[in-house]
Amino acid sequence: MLERYYQELLNFCSRTARNRDAAADVVQESYARVLAVQHSGQPVPEPRALLYRTARNLQIDQHRRSEVRGEALQPDDEETLSAELDSLAAPRACEPDTAAESAQAVSALLATIDALPLRCREAFILHKFDGLPHAEVAERMGISRKMVEQHIKLAMEACRRCAGDLGFRAAGASTSRR
Repeated sequence: MLERYYQELLNFCSRTARNRDAAADVVQESYARVLAVQHSGQPVPEPRALLYRTARNLQIDQHRRSEVRGEALQPDDEETLSAELDSLAAPRACEPDTAAESAQAVSALLATIDALPLRCREAFILHKFDGLPHAEVAERMGISRKMVEQHIKLAMEACRRCAGDLGFRAAGASTSRR
């Protein structure tokens, strides 16, 4: 986890910190806190999102502490920093709510695929997940190309219904048709 997100998180924190050393301190503290949560046995399904949220909260806390200590910046600098902190957010995909929604959507789609008839599911997986063309799927399964197309069409319709039930359009659903 450390190597994977360190530079990205450091860049994120450097945008609001006045120097790179302060940003590095925030990143280090963020990692320490997330690792402590993981070592406590509590599951962390989205460590990246937790790192970003922790880093942002630490930066806000630092800003508040400096105000209390009377180390406030000049009024213009303070307003700028405050506006930067308020506008700075982790990428939307890292937000815990988005991660949870995404996990739920994936689970629902996997359940939908799992509920497909066996041959339909097999054709769909070979085509969409393994990337095989219809002709090769037909050859592997010992069925006609037309039957493969019907299986894939049925599976795609089931996935679209599932996505519709979840209240969103499946990403690339209209562009991934073959």
